[in-house]
Amino acid sequence: MVRKGPKIGRNAPCPCGSGKKYKNCCGK
Repeated sequence: MVRKGPKIGRNAPCPCGSGKKYKNCCGK
């Protein structure tokens, strides 16, 4: 399901630094 980058939980903080959860930010 993850196309690129390291595996990250959808509820984990987004690595882009937005402070949002990954699923609500870059995880779309």
